[in-house]
Amino acid sequence: MSDDRHLRTPRQVIGESRDAIPTPALLLNLPLVEMNIREMASRMAGLPASLRPHAKIHKSPVLGKMQIEAGAIGLTTATVWEAAAMADAGLDNILIANQVIGPVKAAELARVAAEATVTAAVDGAVNLAELSSAALKTNSQIGVLIEVDVGLHRSGVRTVEAAVKLGTEAVKLPGLQLRGLLGYEGHCMLEPDRELRVQKAQAANAVLVGAADEFARHGLCADIVAGGGLGTWDITGANPRITEIHAGSYIFSDAFHRNLVPGFDPALTILATIISRSGNTAVLDCGRKSIGIDRTPPEVVGGAGTVRFEHGEHFIHEEHIVLDLPAGSDLSVGDHVELMPGYSPTTVNYYDIYYVVSDGTVIDVWPIYARYGSATAGLGPVNA
Repeated sequence: MSDDRHLRTPRQVIGESRDAIPTPALLLNLPLVEMNIREMASRMAGLPASLRPHAKIHKSPVLGKMQIEAGAIGLTTATVWEAAAMADAGLDNILIANQVIGPVKAAELARVAAEATVTAAVDGAVNLAELSSAALKTNSQIGVLIEVDVGLHRSGVRTVEAAVKLGTEAVKLPGLQLRGLLGYEGHCMLEPDRELRVQKAQAANAVLVGAADEFARHGLCADIVAGGGLGTWDITGANPRITEIHAGSYIFSDAFHRNLVPGFDPALTILATIISRSGNTAVLDCGRKSIGIDRTPPEVVGGAGTVRFEHGEHFIHEEHIVLDLPAGSDLSVGDHVELMPGYSPTTVNYYDIYYVVSDGTVIDVWPIYARYGSATAGLGPVNA
């Protein structure tokens, strides 16, 4: 069992009102999370691609298990440490949509591969050799996907010919199993013009599918042809040649994603306390160190105020947020305010636990294990 002494104090508020929670705190609205998971499962049911949701959003084996039980084929992670947290909690079929580089990370990947089906993205021969060596030391088998640059110009081989060459090398190395290709069209995710987003995503998908065709011609495995995120879920997911997509932010949504892909309820909030008030201005005990502000500022739930914007900047400091309150507001020092993050994935990364709430009552406390790296080893199966 893991040492859960850090949970003893938070667990004291289980059964209490959310107002008993010390702030700033990360609140997970369980009924809304469950609704979002069901909604995404329903949307994916009509598409040829399967869903392997990105667990970097929530970093929680409990939430990962809920997604799998709703029909997801497995989980996607960004790091080997996230994959370890999921596998050590008893979850399986994990894809690391990233390169795992360096002997320590390669050894951890090989350890995880000995207990679960795990696959990693690769785009270089040196990386292949490193993973092969690590797998041989643990007598495990690591799955690999050849990552193809489909227009994002981040990771990935730059040509289909290079993908075939690397795939051919992969099948020759012991301890590795070539499972297909990955081509993430991240450059299309945020395109506000829907028609243009469709055009750009379909062009990116065509590159990936072209690589899969070449794999087939060369006798290389392309069982997995993966791509897609929340912004292109219904574009990439509709391509009959693409086997899975990795959308994940639907589970929480936030001030940014709810406009990008409507229909999912913001289910993650930050509970903050007013620590100072002067006139129609209030100061909260949270700031950039406790809430994600990527792409758009946080919003006050229920319209109790707005984040002050002055001289071209929002008043969001390291430990403080300044609010403009509506005329006649009766909020005072000590009162609580809930904030919808601008960006949920980075918000989660600031916290060790979720306070799980339903109808304003704390019903549980869930650790965010995937932040702890290899310390998650031995946690045992998820029972929640």
